[in-house]
Amino acid sequence: MTPGTTVRGSGPGLLLAHGAGGGVEANYGPILEGLAARHTVVGVDYPGAGATPRAGRPLDLDGLADALVAAADAEGLDTFAVSGYSLGGPVAIRVAARHPDRVRALVLSATFAHADTRTTLVADIWHELFESGRHALLARYVNLMAVGEPVLNTLSPDQVRAAAEQLATGFPVGTGDQVDLVRRVDVRGDLAGLSVPALVVVTTADPLVSPTLQRELAAALPAAEVAELPTGHLPFVERPGEWLRLIDDFLARVG
Repeated sequence: MTPGTTVRGSGPGLLLAHGAGGGVEANYGPILEGLAARHTVVGVDYPGAGATPRAGRPLDLDGLADALVAAADAEGLDTFAVSGYSLGGPVAIRVAARHPDRVRALVLSATFAHADTRTTLVADIWHELFESGRHALLARYVNLMAVGEPVLNTLSPDQVRAAAEQLATGFPVGTGDQVDLVRRVDVRGDLAGLSVPALVVVTTADPLVSPTLQRELAAALPAAEVAELPTGHLPFVERPGEWLRLIDDFLARVG
């Protein structure tokens, strides 16, 4: 198996595309075994995440999409569903646009078709804090921008500081490259041509990717249905069981 590739389970193929500054295990870990109970799950860490080395050049959606499909090929998967979380949503959309005959379904969670002004501002600050080495401050910023307000307010300031201290030591080396891609993403031109069944999971308490932007994506996808999940940007932390059920139920219905 290629370094940076995750393969679990058996059954119909399910590809996982993770978010910026994350990884397959980081973003899907709490639901990975649940997904693998019914699917052959294949995920690839982006350059600079997990065991995948940095690319040495700006990342692009086509490259990330093709790497994911190559991993599916290596596992003998002719067709597959694709689940994209956050930045992984545009990656999943690009997989479907480039390989329409192979994608059976899309699941798009906490994601966007393009970065609006607010998302770009968030990414700009994230990128600057990472590249300048201010990782402790970045960790505090990520907690503010990723955790839903109801959950964040159940924690004490000391608990938030402790969580930030732990997070600050674990940012992938390619975080800056991945966040830079967030600022450049625009798959709006791909959407109208996609007829594949799609589930858009809107994270309704998301401070990082606004629910408005998520609903705009769903409205532009011809065959999309919407499920609303009352969570911030981290459904795998705040509501993993509900997130898993939404994905499983949808994939069971559409095949």
